[in-house]
Amino acid sequence: MATSRTFEGFEDTDKNAAILFTTLPAEAYEQLDKTMVPDAMKKQGIDVDKREPIEIPAGRGFLLSGKQATDKGLIRKWLLVAAAGDVTALVNVQVPEQDATYSDQVVRAALQTLAVRAHIPDAEQLSLIPFKIGDLAGFNVEDVIPGRAIMLIDNSAGHNDQGATTVKTRMFIAAQPGGPEEPGDRGNFARVAFDQIVGIKDVHIQDAEPLRISNQAGYQTLAKATDIETGNEVMVIQWLRFGSGGFLRMIGIAHTAGWVDTLSRLRAVRDSIETN
Repeated sequence: MATSRTFEGFEDTDKNAAILFTTLPAEAYEQLDKTMVPDAMKKQGIDVDKREPIEIPAGRGFLLSGKQATDKGLIRKWLLVAAAGDVTALVNVQVPEQDATYSDQVVRAALQTLAVRAHIPDAEQLSLIPFKIGDLAGFNVEDVIPGRAIMLIDNSAGHNDQGATTVKTRMFIAAQPGGPEEPGDRGNFARVAFDQIVGIKDVHIQDAEPLRISNQAGYQTLAKATDIETGNEVMVIQWLRFGSGGFLRMIGIAHTAGWVDTLSRLRAVRDSIETN
């Protein structure tokens, strides 16, 4: 299998087989241990042949194996739940019933290699999104939605001279399908998209206008607002870059102090993005 670009895990597209990962808080393990039993799984459409404890290098856990009927036919399924350090790891392996490549022995050998890392290199996370960022401008990767979006953050910010919590500069970038077909509809589209930004209140729009971004049609919306979590005044900017069949949405949020310098960094990231 190869690393998937659309979800967290691995896939063999030719054989329609996949290994999917989910990370949950450590306390979720005990609850899953009680609820992921054969009778309960049957209600979810999974016929469990066996539930067994399993010891792996990443930690203790349990493994369910069985079958599930899907719209693509019957699949063989393995569900591994492991208490691994400060997280609960859930691994879902699914293989078409008729496939002989991924045997029970092969799957179990793969599950034994499960490892939990404290940190994932930025370069690896950047490889999971459907666009390339040429200049991170001092930002770090905070989170990635494989195949869709990324959240960048400035870890050097966060407290003022008095030690009070301030807003960390962050930038959200997502490739999304659709978008307005007519240029005249872009302003209203941008306004609706801006209204969907979470975590802010008392929004006062300061600028809303079309502009070119990397030689493509775009739209900029700039506003002053209040960060709900900290109560700080923030600047919020949204850029939409329209392309064929979709658009790129970029949102930057930062404390009002030092906004000119911050805006320059956000623009550097914006202008370095290449779509695949």
